[in-house]
Amino acid sequence: MSDGRLPVRRRWLRWTLGVILTILVLAIGWVTVRGIGAVNDLQQVATSSSTLKEAVGQGDLEKAASLSSRIAHHAGSAHDLTSDPVWHAFGILPWLGPNFAAVSDVAEIADDVASDALVPVLDAAGALNLASLGLSNGAVDLAPFAAIEPSLADASTTLSAAQDRALRIDADATLPPLADAVREMRSTVTQAATVVGSLHGAAALLPSMLGADGPRNYVLAMQNNAELRSSGGIIGAIALLHAENGRVTLVQQASVPDFPKLDDPLPLSESTVALFEDRPGRYMQNLTSIPDFTEAGPAIAARWQNRFGQPIDGVVAVDAVMTESLLKATGPLTFGPFSVTHETVVNFLLSEIYAAVPDPAAQDEVFSQAAGALLSAALSTADPKDLVAALADSAEQHRIRIWSAHEGEQKMLAASSLGGALPVDDTETHVGVLVNDTTGGKMDYYTDASITTSVGVCDGEPTTQVRVTWTNDAPADAGTTLPPYVTANGFYGVPPGSVRTLITVYGPEGATASHIDRDGEQESVQTALLGTRAAVQHEVLLAPGESSTITLEYQGTGAGERLTVVDHTPMISDPEISREELQCAS
Repeated sequence: MSDGRLPVRRRWLRWTLGVILTILVLAIGWVTVRGIGAVNDLQQVATSSSTLKEAVGQGDLEKAASLSSRIAHHAGSAHDLTSDPVWHAFGILPWLGPNFAAVSDVAEIADDVASDALVPVLDAAGALNLASLGLSNGAVDLAPFAAIEPSLADASTTLSAAQDRALRIDADATLPPLADAVREMRSTVTQAATVVGSLHGAAALLPSMLGADGPRNYVLAMQNNAELRSSGGIIGAIALLHAENGRVTLVQQASVPDFPKLDDPLPLSESTVALFEDRPGRYMQNLTSIPDFTEAGPAIAARWQNRFGQPIDGVVAVDAVMTESLLKATGPLTFGPFSVTHETVVNFLLSEIYAAVPDPAAQDEVFSQAAGALLSAALSTADPKDLVAALADSAEQHRIRIWSAHEGEQKMLAASSLGGALPVDDTETHVGVLVNDTTGGKMDYYTDASITTSVGVCDGEPTTQVRVTWTNDAPADAGTTLPPYVTANGFYGVPPGSVRTLITVYGPEGATASHIDRDGEQESVQTALLGTRAAVQHEVLLAPGESSTITLEYQGTGAGERLTVVDHTPMISDPEISREELQCAS
């Protein structure tokens, strides 16, 4: 007969399940309470960060320092709340786990950035009055840069590490609201890493590059994006700058006709010759077709030095679109009979001038006048804070490229976005789109691009797909209504109003092109190796209103990586870049 009690084994099982359930309830309650607190702290970080950006932009460093302390407090609290063993245990659960892990990672990144980058930089900046940098009459006080360089170096290292961690968070595996927050945080950290990295580079390089240790000569090459080249545009106006003890002066101006075609081309890399034959080595205006500025920079210096004789310490290449940012700092600009504002300067320099000044020689003179006036205004009348912001924006858009003939400086430059070197795949995988005009006119003012990337598996292999759509948005009657200098008037075999373009797409390091088509059809292409990157080049001819789409799939090392970013030629209007679900073209 039974005494009404459960067997011992069943009693122990019920007791064990009860204990487990109790622990689970307590754990859920624990992470819920701490999660609410962490989310509140991170919301405070986001709110204060927005206010901090405004304070820094206004030069109110006292308010910025106070906000940075508040951000550090809340970020540290969020990190503490999401770093205990119970929280980490929930991070390994299926489905929900990535959300807990993402919150923990975001909190830790925010804590590192606030404590090890934000606060030290602002503490150091308290002794650096932007208004006293000495940007007047072409002179720069170099002493403050040396003072702040160590803090910027530490902050740059912290932000680079934070950027790497942020990029490794799989936002696609989290719930939509958290995914949006992760992407916003990733964008903010990347922007901060770029800006602080550029500032650190400036602090480390400016003293020597601006002649603190002896005079320097630099070639300034201005690129015209209405006729695209790999690094921005065809070289138009060229100038020689002299730097000594922080003072920068414009010594000499020149234009492309001052550099006639070379009978014996400059030596070029195999990849450059494979894509563009020896044209960059013969023609000054084509040197910016070279994809890697560590090759283009010394070639530009050689052309100047061979023509005029001065020893060259470096090359700075900028594009015409950069003038928009600079005029926000300098205010309206007048040169010759023309006046422009930041809202009108790009349209004037890249379109309107060709109707207003039909003679190409006179156009060169106007471009030279504009360049001289802009340089003078930037070094004498621009507000230093606004000028630094304008240069930072342009650097982030890859509209500034710098090469130095001095080995130590060049090593730092080549490792930064300012150096214009081909990217290196590490925490991110890079693909790229290079655009070079062969119309011979200035029709790229009317062109547009969109770039789509997709990653996944095709034919059982990890695959990265890049799709580029190139459009000629010129009016239907462009051939008769636009100036002949703009259309090239058929001089190079392109019907007036049409656009002929070399579009080069390169893939991840080590991957090979497994599928290539244009508008769904196979055609002859040019191929090359850019380092270890397979590059494929199409020649595309479009009449007004026409578009064409190039599709490439890469397989092999580096292909199929979620963290794939697109590098591209700086254009007048940034191309629309999107990520789509992979539909295997093969």
